[in-house]
Amino acid sequence: MLKGRMGKNRRPPRKEFDRQDYRRALGQYATGVAVVTTRGREGQRVGMTVNSFTSVSLDPPLILWCLAKDSPSCVEFTQASHFAVNVLASDQHFLSRKFAAQNEDRFADVECADGPESLPLLVGTTAHFICRRAREIDGGDHIIFVGEVQRYEWREGKPLVFHAGRYHVTTRHPDVRE
Repeated sequence: MLKGRMGKNRRPPRKEFDRQDYRRALGQYATGVAVVTTRGREGQRVGMTVNSFTSVSLDPPLILWCLAKDSPSCVEFTQASHFAVNVLASDQHFLSRKFAAQNEDRFADVECADGPESLPLLVGTTAHFICRRAREIDGGDHIIFVGEVQRYEWREGKPLVFHAGRYHVTTRHPDVRE
């Protein structure tokens, strides 16, 4: 197994698996940032920040996202029939941090609307995907949630991007004409 950096700054391979170094390597893949929301068993709003959101299939329309099994929200999401993926806009980094925080009322002072299935939808995002939970897959220390998209909305805008442990804003590549 190849470990460490590549090129002139390449580190020698390690014999043991270094979780922190592995996380830094994964951080080299830029991702969008989303907040997944649902309603809990008692009707409370539940939400958390994820960067593990991706499209799976167009026909049928399927997406997936991942949740750590030790997350305080895990029980609520595994028991919910529906969830919403709220794709954050570049100016919503504060929402990403708020919904990643522990022991905080994540919805306090957050502009939110009730969508289909009474799902909380964050205002100002670049997209919402309303999903029926189609299946869960064991993914080691995470659960992989596959959702069938039942409805979606989107608007033009710059997405919030996460790369190498920091938030970024996208720009058009200067060498590509469109």
